[in-house]
Amino acid sequence: MTSLFDGMAGLLTETFGGPVTYTPAGGAPRVIASVFRRTPVEATDPEGHAVLVTTPTWTVPRALVPEVKRGDRIVPGDGLTYEIRNVWPSGSPAADARVICELFEVD
Repeated sequence: MTSLFDGMAGLLTETFGGPVTYTPAGGAPRVIASVFRRTPVEATDPEGHAVLVTTPTWTVPRALVPEVKRGDRIVPGDGLTYEIRNVWPSGSPAADARVICELFEVD
């Protein structure tokens, strides 16, 4: 069943995103069009409650990084490397929903 929100993650990524190098733990790096932000964003916790994430975040369609987990790293092009601390669902019911990765600087 399709949803009104299907396709929105891709559209948002194309509009507001850019290339980010993602390296899963023990895997090869790959460049993914996604959104890196230093400003607070809202995510959804496992119980469905809204959570404000104030650390830098990386927002990416789940289908592009099905293996994403704590400890993976990204390089968004700002000269720094970040490690993923937490992975939050965006709260969208769409088939192409995004995940929001809470980051901390490692370099």
